[in-house]
Amino acid sequence: MKKAISYLALTAIALLTVQSISAQEFSKGTNVINAGIGIGGNFYYGGLGNSSQSIGLNASYERGIWETGDFGIVSLGGYLGYKSYTSNRGFGGATYDYNYTIIGVRGAFHYIDLDVENLDVYGGAMLSYNIASIDSGYSGGLDSRPSATVFVGGRWYFTEQFGVFAEAGYGVSILSLGVAFRF
Repeated sequence: MKKAISYLALTAIALLTVQSISAQEFSKGTNVINAGIGIGGNFYYGGLGNSSQSIGLNASYERGIWETGDFGIVSLGGYLGYKSYTSNRGFGGATYDYNYTIIGVRGAFHYIDLDVENLDVYGGAMLSYNIASIDSGYSGGLDSRPSATVFVGGRWYFTEQFGVFAEAGYGVSILSLGVAFRF
């Protein structure tokens, strides 16, 4: 009987400890690195003939900076993304390879008042510089330019350090999916 009570007490303490650790999935001082692939995108120069596109590759880093009371954390970080398209203009025309690299700074608000363990939901904005290039000797039609966008996302953590994420918005892709590393 004493063993059963001891095990029950230890189990209760362990559950309370796990609950307090996972109750806030993002806090001031939290660091997260996302690495993902994306589908869709705003960059496309098709035309006559055949065209294809690569998956979008992206990585981002963020750190929890400010607490906003009992319901949120503001984070700041950076973003890097890459995507390419190939377009064959048909009728014996040239093949054009378009390359897009996006470098940005971003801020996000992490809503922490949810009663869902292991879930980090957030939304934010990014200021970026979109670097466009073309490989074919063609020199016109593409402009590298500054840009601004918004995004929403969520992370589901399987362990204290590892999870998956989904993010919708503008970057090199409309929808990005990947892994998240928290430290």
